[in-house]
Amino acid sequence: MSVGAVATEPRWSHDRPSSARLTDALLGGHDHYACDRDLVRRLLDVTPDAAVPAREQRQWLVRTIRHLAAQCGIDQFLDLGSGLPAPENTHQVAQRYRPGARVVYVDHDPVVQVHGRAVLEENEHTHVSGADLADPGATFGDPVVYRHLDFERPVAVLLCGVLHQVASADEARYIVRSYVSELAPGSYLLLTHDHVPGDAASGDLVRRLGAVLGREGLDTVHRERGEIESFFAGLELVEPGVVPLHEWWPEGPRFAPLSKMHFLRLGGVGRKP
Repeated sequence: MSVGAVATEPRWSHDRPSSARLTDALLGGHDHYACDRDLVRRLLDVTPDAAVPAREQRQWLVRTIRHLAAQCGIDQFLDLGSGLPAPENTHQVAQRYRPGARVVYVDHDPVVQVHGRAVLEENEHTHVSGADLADPGATFGDPVVYRHLDFERPVAVLLCGVLHQVASADEARYIVRSYVSELAPGSYLLLTHDHVPGDAASGDLVRRLGAVLGREGLDTVHRERGEIESFFAGLELVEPGVVPLHEWWPEGPRFAPLSKMHFLRLGGVGRKP
């Protein structure tokens, strides 16, 4: 599933975009409204490559989940801020390489919950929680979460494309620490975050995109690499570390040229020792 909503977003609105529906629109999905399509058009006016981070994240998730399921033996996944169903969902990739893998999607957006439960109705190993990822205690206390995942065993926690919607770096680190602290040794954290490179042209692009998103209440914080790496404190980073998504174990030659948008989101995987 794709990038979901955080606690600061309205829980239901046909008139204002949401992060989950915006990502769906950027990926060419069908579960969004006219207001989301309008926002996509305005982002494309800033740069024709506006959809790059969403597409790159989808491909990155497939690679990282496949690695954990096929190579590391992980068979439990907690996808926080999961968003609307998209091609190659977490459960599809994990269960392809680790049949019987258990997946819990967490998103407090009611649209996401309705669509997710409809898609997963016949999948006994995959469930949807309506908890708020920004409240780790409530998430761990949700029966959907604790009944279907065994936190005495390794779990992969996904925080992908959500922490850059948390304005305070301290609060974002608290969220990460709260989840990681409850995990068994051998668990993994998968995290992506919007990044601001040091060059002036990228900084200007970030400001212009941010102005468009901010007018819709979808403010995004682009953090420097060191801040993003700080979310992995106490974890062992899997090589190649925190890098632009296209650099994390790419497969085959890249025929399309890279744009500045390819460097505005970083991702990493950390293992709890």
